[in-house]
Amino acid sequence: MKIAISGKGGVGKTTIMALLGKEFKEAGHEVLIIDADPSPHMAQTLGVKDIEKIRPIAEMTSMLAERAGKTEGSPFYNINPQVNDLLKDFMIEHDGLRLMVLGAIQTGDKGCACPESNVLRRMLTKLLLTPDQVVLLDMEAGVEHLGRGTIAGIDHLLIVVIPSRSSIRTALKVKKLAEDVHIPRISFVGNLIEEDDDRAFLSQGLGEAPIAFFPNSQAIRKAERNNTALITIDPEVSNAPKQIIETLLA
Repeated sequence: MKIAISGKGGVGKTTIMALLGKEFKEAGHEVLIIDADPSPHMAQTLGVKDIEKIRPIAEMTSMLAERAGKTEGSPFYNINPQVNDLLKDFMIEHDGLRLMVLGAIQTGDKGCACPESNVLRRMLTKLLLTPDQVVLLDMEAGVEHLGRGTIAGIDHLLIVVIPSRSSIRTALKVKKLAEDVHIPRISFVGNLIEEDDDRAFLSQGLGEAPIAFFPNSQAIRKAERNNTALITIDPEVSNAPKQIIETLLA
């Protein structure tokens, strides 16, 4: 199963994806997390040491251009770059979870033709998984990745939304674009919930209830400030990841 997560900036996508990775691993699944955010920090969230030694794929610009088939002076890219060896060459393992860091997949003046997006899209569509394997894709904030089609091979999109009107507007726009690119399943996930009114506000604004609600967790805030791996703490969110997994596997 290939699962992507999206939403407005600052809503907690990376935190939720890390907690889902932990939950899937504890349930016996083999987990690969791909950090495709232009400002990647999944490694810190997972507690990976020597982060500076991780080589983001997007930094290998010459290799990416060659893989994507772009020739000098041509604006076009090959839509079928070879990516098999990237899985082993750029994957690290930490605490039973595998991680790949794509790095910045958006190049300011190249839009949807950038080689980073092309390689990511090809990688996702090419991956063949067994029932016990899960790929979790931590996308950049907003809707740009949907316009580039970088999550074309995804089975389920989770849209994280917090109790604010701007977050709801972004979430609904993400859902519309996800429907346009024919993502099979799309679900909302509530975060930073403090009271029942927050749940009701989200459900009303979205037109449906999120499949799970994460509380406004003090334990998570403290862990982040203290540079503690979030997957090593036991915050008051334990039921939410389980609820999401039950929905995803249903």
